[in-house]
Amino acid sequence: MRELIERYLAAYNRMDVSAMVATMHREVVFENYTAGVLSVRTLGVDELKHLAESSSFLFSARRQLILAYEERDGTATAHILFEGTFAVDLPNGVRAGQSITLNGRSEFRQRDGLLIYIGDYSE
Repeated sequence: MRELIERYLAAYNRMDVSAMVATMHREVVFENYTAGVLSVRTLGVDELKHLAESSSFLFSARRQLILAYEERDGTATAHILFEGTFAVDLPNGVRAGQSITLNGRSEFRQRDGLLIYIGDYSE
């Protein structure tokens, strides 16, 4: 599963939505949790593709780097360092050109050789 996850993250880092989607099962579920609260959930590859395309303008550059990796009971967990540079000014006061660095983890499951679940967790 690690090779599949690394392909997904390489596509994410390049902001290549088509290559990201190529790693996903058509029934993929994506969830994003911030401080333990579910903030985003998509069902199916079309919803996740729409989310990825509609949010790609936020960053001029972004990178997820695996710091640690483990697989257990069909779930892969990657401890992630996220770095990004904002491309636009945001309503919360963040300005274009500002950078962000976050630690988090992502959980992955696969079906038929493709990602069926992606869960991102950050504080």
